[in-house]
Amino acid sequence: MITLDPRSPTPPFEQLRGQLAGQVRGGVLAAGHRLPTVRRLAEDLGIAPNTVARAYRELEAEGLIETRGRNGTVVRAQGADPEVAAQQAACVYAERVKDLGVDPADALRFVRAALGS
Repeated sequence: MITLDPRSPTPPFEQLRGQLAGQVRGGVLAAGHRLPTVRRLAEDLGIAPNTVARAYRELEAEGLIETRGRNGTVVRAQGADPEVAAQQAACVYAERVKDLGVDPADALRFVRAALGS
């Protein structure tokens, strides 16, 4: 959840950028997580779309998110190459089981069985 303090001396775009960066680095927003559109997030937070766009641009420059055109803006995988590949594979799997309507608990059970743990 993002909250902006209008009385803060920190500009809104920086508050937004900082909170999103913290959520990405802290694992709250996982690799592949789709962020709201600029317009939607601006509307939800009651700020100008350019404010959200600037925060997204800075996060993209930091390598934390990426814009995929019509596919939206998503959290980039972080870490070493094997970890990045595993995060990407997890995202593909998660999207597929959502599309199939599989219960998340069952999806995790399938992964644990596949890993032999």
